[in-house]
Amino acid sequence: MNPGRSEFSRLVPLARVGSEALRQEIAATEEERAALARRFGLVSIDRLTSTVELVRRGRDLVLLRAAFDAAFVQDCVVTLEPVPGTASERFALLYGPPEAEEGAVGTDEDVAFEPLTADVIDIGEAVAQEFSLALPPFPRSAEGFIEAEAPVPAEESPFAALARLAERSRPE
Repeated sequence: MNPGRSEFSRLVPLARVGSEALRQEIAATEEERAALARRFGLVSIDRLTSTVELVRRGRDLVLLRAAFDAAFVQDCVVTLEPVPGTASERFALLYGPPEAEEGAVGTDEDVAFEPLTADVIDIGEAVAQEFSLALPPFPRSAEGFIEAEAPVPAEESPFAALARLAERSRPE
């Protein structure tokens, strides 16, 4: 993550994070939601809010726990009609120096490791990335179903044609 470069940037200096949880409520503005919608190929994002907690885990590691709630509109993959959707997810990330990743990975399997390359954590970008992972990959409207073709009768299948060829080439 590049601190300060995100459409939904909320930088928290590491100096503010201690052994007691630092809790922040964040919400994307109208302009930020429009920029994120462009980034993720959405029609719109109507709401993106999150509660984020940061707490130190030893000297070099910072644990981020967050929950977000979002409302958005995607294009149907079949009809291209707008499809409204919602997502509410919880996630956790463990930040630390890149060399700490190997030792940190085994601490909790549900927590992804993020290398820390600056003296800040962009909690807005963390929420934006997790939101993008929660989006349905193939949204469909109620009318967005493709009629399934009728199954090919066995006598018309490609294997039936091969069987006929095999019968013709057999010596009598």
